[in-house]
Amino acid sequence: MTTPPDRPGQEGTTSAPTTGLPPPAERGATVIPDKVVTRIAAKAARTSQARRAAVPVHQNQPARPRVTAAVRDGSVRLHLDMDLPYPADIAGVCQQIQRDVAERVSQLTGLRVREVALTVRRLVTGADTARPRVR
Repeated sequence: MTTPPDRPGQEGTTSAPTTGLPPPAERGATVIPDKVVTRIAAKAARTSQARRAAVPVHQNQPARPRVTAAVRDGSVRLHLDMDLPYPADIAGVCQQIQRDVAERVSQLTGLRVREVALTVRRLVTGADTARPRVR
């Protein structure tokens, strides 16, 4: 079916008939590259680190989390490498961050998050390192 031009100099367009098309599931798939999932997970990890871990702001400020992602068959495995505060409930904070990252990645990509491995790169203390230590 050809539609008439809307403006002078514009040609008619051909619209695809609605019958005869394969079902949406058979038309193709949306592919989300590992790099995109990595960026989403890194942002989610930074947000969760600030909210859950309450890392103190001073000269020992934590480095940004490093993230790797492997997307396969509609699911993703993530590995986070990040700094956490000390003293804190390290195991509890790690579980919260893993849960936050998994939920956010799943929510934004539609992928099933199979695993979120978290490695604590270093522990950041709130002590002022400019003062000498008392013995």
